[in-house]
Amino acid sequence: MKVAISHPAGTKTPTSSGQAGAARHADRPLRSADVARPTRIVTSRCRCVGAGVVMAATASVSARLKKQFRACIEQHDESARVRLHRAISWLARAEAEDDDNDARFVFLWIAFNAAYAREFALEGSAREQLNGFFEHLLRLDAGKRIAALLLQHFSGPIRTMVANRYVFEPFWRALRSHDSSGRWETSLAAGTKAATRAMLDNRVDIVLSVVFDRLYVLRNQPVHGGATWNSKVNRAQVRDGAHILMALVPLVIELMVEHPEADFGEILFPVLPPH
Repeated sequence: MKVAISHPAGTKTPTSSGQAGAARHADRPLRSADVARPTRIVTSRCRCVGAGVVMAATASVSARLKKQFRACIEQHDESARVRLHRAISWLARAEAEDDDNDARFVFLWIAFNAAYAREFALEGSAREQLNGFFEHLLRLDAGKRIAALLLQHFSGPIRTMVANRYVFEPFWRALRSHDSSGRWETSLAAGTKAATRAMLDNRVDIVLSVVFDRLYVLRNQPVHGGATWNSKVNRAQVRDGAHILMALVPLVIELMVEHPEADFGEILFPVLPPH
């Protein structure tokens, strides 16, 4: 069985109330205390797991993915095993952050990074690498679940985020350089129009690229100390970013679990034996 996630737009995923301590080591197995409270899920067929165990609808997303992964772990190579184990561990940590969208967003970004990262690269080539990862996923996604998630459940939050200047890098660049030409506004308007057209045309690859451009700027703000924890300003984009990733990251992991034949490359930091 495969379990497809169903998150209504703008709603929080029910999670456990505690677990707000420091991030746990990514390479140790998950304990029951790491797992969030029940999330509403919908079941469907998974060729990777086949006739494996069907989890009850009371399971958390990370626990369900972990069980699905374990059912076909022998079909994955070593890099994929480590990659997916790490990603699921950070997803479980994100689920524990019920009332802290800042922490949830950061943990979800780590989970996503664990799933796709291959090697360090300059900004331009890193973007190409990310777009290549999305193209790979979309080819594997025969059921068009990513398209349904983004274009149906999150079309509103995505439109809002794409048009938000505070997650648009040229806005900040113009502010830092005292550029009053208004070129960033022209660029933002053009980008918003292009993203809207891509959504209407079902160009999920373009939508993903634009959304992650915005999410990357949002990620940089807390990670590089450019935002206050639990600030009273600019909360909408943090909330929407956390909600989008909370739905998308499990789907990314699930597609990777379902396709052990897919090559996602060598992991950045392999597990090494102790000295």
